[in-house]
Amino acid sequence: MSRPRIAFLNAAHSDANTRRNFRRELDAELVEFDATDGHLPDNFDFDAAVVSGSRASVYWDDEWIPPLKEWVREAAETGMPMLGICYGHQLLADVLGGEVRDMGEYEIGYREVEHSGESPLFDGIGDRFVAFTTHSDEVVELPPGATSLAENDYSNHAFRKENVFGVQFHPEYDMATAEAVTLGKDLPEEHLQRVLDGINDENYAAAAEAKLVFENFTDHVISVEK
Repeated sequence: MSRPRIAFLNAAHSDANTRRNFRRELDAELVEFDATDGHLPDNFDFDAAVVSGSRASVYWDDEWIPPLKEWVREAAETGMPMLGICYGHQLLADVLGGEVRDMGEYEIGYREVEHSGESPLFDGIGDRFVAFTTHSDEVVELPPGATSLAENDYSNHAFRKENVFGVQFHPEYDMATAEAVTLGKDLPEEHLQRVLDGINDENYAAAAEAKLVFENFTDHVISVEK
């Protein structure tokens, strides 16, 4: 298998940035499904699945969320490799038996994260790395049998359970996305400006290292299929 066929479960409410970013970063045949519109695969005939970020919380009662959770749960039971980003990270943790809660505060901007070095997902990435973050929910309890892979002073930032991986940060973001997302937040003006000032070439270049998680994930998918 040269390029894996991946079900891309887009939970970003038709945000054009999300589609562009994942198609740029994932070297795979992406079959996209608009999860917020109830559009989900009707089978598990994929090499892997990726769940995007979202403005929703996994504990909301939006009608599209339970079917997404059900498909993800059944896909994980087949052994399908899966990667969740931000909301996707939280959704995978929730579905596998972990717990997600409101943090009571917001982490947003280019932040430092530290990984344990115990997973191929972080091959080639320094023990401490920079990534763009934007979330007010966190995984407070990992699923049974899961291993924490990365964290910072806010929350868990990555976990693994068998072939399922979640990362809280956004390795797919470009600067335009980071700016658009930040401007959409209801935050004090001083806080907002501080984050916007940090969206610059230097920080984006530093965060480029974190994009290796996509290459590492597709390498894992290919190794599982061999």
